Amino acid sequence: MATRKEVADLAGVSEATVSRVLNGVGPIKEETRRKVLAASKKLGYVPSALASRFARSKSGNLGVVLPYVPKAHLFSAYFFSEMLSGIGSKARDNGMDLLVLFRTADEVMDYADLFRRHKVDACVILGAQDDPSELAALRELHDEGHPFCVMNQHFAGESFMEVDADHVEGSRLAIRHLADQGYRKIAFLNGPDRYSNSQERLQGVRIGLAEAGLGAEPHLLLQGNYSRRSGMEAATAIADRIGEIDAVFAANDRMAIGVMHGLRERGIAIGDFPAFVGYDDSDAAEMAVPPLTSVRVPFYEMGELAAAKLIRHSLGESDYTEDESSAFNPARQLLPTKLIIRASSERKA
Repeated sequence: MATRKEVADLAGVSEATVSRVLNGVGPIKEETRRKVLAASKKLGYVPSALASRFARSKSGNLGVVLPYVPKAHLFSAYFFSEMLSGIGSKARDNGMDLLVLFRTADEVMDYADLFRRHKVDACVILGAQDDPSELAALRELHDEGHPFCVMNQHFAGESFMEVDADHVEGSRLAIRHLADQGYRKIAFLNGPDRYSNSQERLQGVRIGLAEAGLGAEPHLLLQGNYSRRSGMEAATAIADRIGEIDAVFAANDRMAIGVMHGLRERGIAIGDFPAFVGYDDSDAAEMAVPPLTSVRVPFYEMGELAAAKLIRHSLGESDYTEDESSAFNPARQLLPTKLIIRASSERKA
């Protein structure tokens, strides 16, 4: 009996495309549809009746869980809007609808219940934290066999499907750029360590400093919460040490811009600013005064990838391959970051 892989090879398409054509799932080019049907007929391939019924019984909904962020407009935030755009684009291309779900304050998510109550075929989870109750809920979801993908958070030792950026390398690039410009007293303003990307940014900072022959001095490691306000609050400590601190690397653009605003409010001229590097390369980075050097994170591509992995999974294809980098989490995939250099980090004459 012919297999789906043999049909895919003969038609010159992927197994996922064969599944979509034969199950009538998602938009397919007419030429591709004809190729698959012709190959299927030639090989005498008959899909499992059970599998076909299962495919047709899907709701067509892709769930997206968004975090609770007080006093923030999530859809106007670059981080979330870009990822949602990527997720939505890939879902639309495959004939699926997005069901956006919001956490509430202090809520312990029952992710498994989302699949029961909201009839989603798969789920993308944004804003997960390294918390025992969160981990327990994700383990339950995994044990029940529901397809989900965690974005921008890593749970070490687990086998969850994850999509993220290489924050260690991105932060290393930022520090090496500042060190190569001759800066030696580099302050780092990080986010909460309950997020794995905060821990990874700090790891990258330590690597970059060590490569430049510099130490990670505790008094130069500052704490924020990824908000612009926390950057403005950090500006107080930085303003008191202008001259000692000659560069600031912030774990996102909002905090970097907040520090800039805070320094201006304290009467410090732009010409007397330390060098600045942000993270995310949001739209605001280019419009900052001075324009902000920033680590570009491919949020849109991350969203597309997360949705694509889940769609493949729902069609019965595995994302677990032998050449994945992590021995503990073979489903984790990291996308590269890139440093975008602007005036804020240029060495002053």
